Amino acid sequence: MSLRLDAPGPVTAVRRFGRPSRWVHRTTAALMGVCVVTAACLYVPQLAELVGRRELVVRLHEWAGLALPVPALAGLASRAFRTDLGFLNRFGPHDRVWLRAALRRDKRHSSRPAGKFNAGQKIYAAWIAGATLVMLGTGLVMWFTQLTPLVWRTSATFVHDWLALTIGIVLAGHIGMALGDPEARKGMRTGSVSRDWAERQHPLWRK
Repeated sequence: MSLRLDAPGPVTAVRRFGRPSRWVHRTTAALMGVCVVTAACLYVPQLAELVGRRELVVRLHEWAGLALPVPALAGLASRAFRTDLGFLNRFGPHDRVWLRAALRRDKRHSSRPAGKFNAGQKIYAAWIAGATLVMLGTGLVMWFTQLTPLVWRTSATFVHDWLALTIGIVLAGHIGMALGDPEARKGMRTGSVSRDWAERQHPLWRK
């Protein structure tokens, strides 16, 4: 089996993402961006003074956070999106090879075998999904203060704040990686990537 071409003949593009996967990524990124920006406005005094309207910022933060899982849940209606999730959730021997090469800072493509998603992308996806659920749970505890004891709210605030900082750092790394790979960004933007890039970066990817 081989990579699926957009059209027969000497075409150099391959289809990487369907519209549902791109829609889920974009809407999730937008909601996450709102959460990060509003959190910064709530916790950085200089930004809080610059923006003002704290009550509105709080409400934007709460509702954006509450809506974060919605795009992925809606995407489950798409078979293509469920297939992508299956690839992300499948960790094979080649992924361990990829991770060892990454830890050694070995950047040779031959030393980093990958299917449709490499091991780094799989770990990031799993971590950010888990972090989102924890943020949602702790956020709800902080939101509905009358339903939980003080010790729960205090613990939830501690976890929420420090995990938010960690998410910001991880997202910055994710964005930095994306900025360094224009072809990967093109794949998420248009759905297609060059055949050369696919064979070089994801040699085990088969459709």
